[in-house]
Amino acid sequence: MVEENTTTVTGFFLLGISNDPGMQVIFFVVFLIIYLVNVVGNLGMIILISLDSHLHNPMYFLLWHLSFCDICYSSAIAPRMLSDLLSESRTISFPACTAQFYFFAAFVDAECYILAVMAYDRYVAICNPLLYSTTMSKSLCIRLLLGSYIAGTTNAIIHTTATFSLHFCSSNLINHFFCDVPPLLAISCSDTHINEILLFAFAGLVEMSSLSIILVSYIFILAAVLRMHSGRLKAFSTCGSHFTGVTLFYGTVIFMYLRPTSVYALDQDKWASVFYTVVIPMLNPLIYSLRNKDDANGLSQSLEKLLF
Repeated sequence: MVEENTTTVTGFFLLGISNDPGMQVIFFVVFLIIYLVNVVGNLGMIILISLDSHLHNPMYFLLWHLSFCDICYSSAIAPRMLSDLLSESRTISFPACTAQFYFFAAFVDAECYILAVMAYDRYVAICNPLLYSTTMSKSLCIRLLLGSYIAGTTNAIIHTTATFSLHFCSSNLINHFFCDVPPLLAISCSDTHINEILLFAFAGLVEMSSLSIILVSYIFILAAVLRMHSGRLKAFSTCGSHFTGVTLFYGTVIFMYLRPTSVYALDQDKWASVFYTVVIPMLNPLIYSLRNKDDANGLSQSLEKLLF
């Protein structure tokens, strides 16, 4: 599968997580369970929020789209990863590699902004509760979500175009389990300096701008909660799940993309990628729903409607 230096690569070979047959079986079982829990959990959230009229409010409308993004970007990665764990032929065509990265990047970047919108929603709910229904109107929520998807799509187009316009002529061995920018830059025979700048600049723009909104929102939330004479525990509980999800998601994404490519250690970075592409989407339904009494009540009521 490795082409000569004078030819152009038309496909890639994914080295994957492990070449040990015994470990591949173990990883397949573990990641299959994680992916199934991810799909069932997030799809369950989508169905629950859609069916239960008590959950038709801005917070759950945003959570619906968070679950949708989780399913989409993890499904761009996990099925292929699971297939490769049981196959010796890990080749992926150039168009398939391009499509995989594009859909992954579009939904991950959209999720960054959706998390920021969710933080703003919590800010309004706690700091301006009397104006909540007016401020967080349905039309505003739709515009904010539309902006999130447009920003994610735009960023994905920029990175996809820049990365897959490079020449790959010396090797097509991707030291990863999916088509991501850092391992692709590592095997390109083009000058990747501009691509590295684009990766750092646009990834930084998406992550830092959305993270700034989240941090500012939580500074105001914390100040408002500390001024409360009662209800502090409920307020912290309301925001705790979102802050937990944000910390896990942004911690790994910033670690992966806001570093100079010279310090990447691809063998080790694979496991950080596993965490935010497969594990975090599974955790989100647990983080956002099991700690929330409204979800538990809504789930039981929806199940009763479906069963009876």
